[in-house]
Amino acid sequence: MPEENVVFVGKKGTMSYVLAVVTQMNQGANEVFVKARGKAISRAVDVAEIVKNKFVTSAQISDIKIATEEISTEEGNPLKVSAIEITLKK
Repeated sequence: MPEENVVFVGKKGTMSYVLAVVTQMNQGANEVFVKARGKAISRAVDVAEIVKNKFVTSAQISDIKIATEEISTEEGNPLKVSAIEITLKK
């Protein structure tokens, strides 16, 4: 999967990520992957819905993958976090 077609959703406002996805689609990307972990998952879902309903109405959600990722904290303890990857296709 090409890294330039990935938008990692974090703590910024939802519209920042919507703009990133729309920009990639306008530059010719046929599919964009919206990824998020933990509390940002709901924001990633919002981003995908706003893109397909308001900005790129020809876009469809072609795939949704969910997983549990293990990250290590500063203390070295493993922490399990939920993750999502939403694939938007034109």
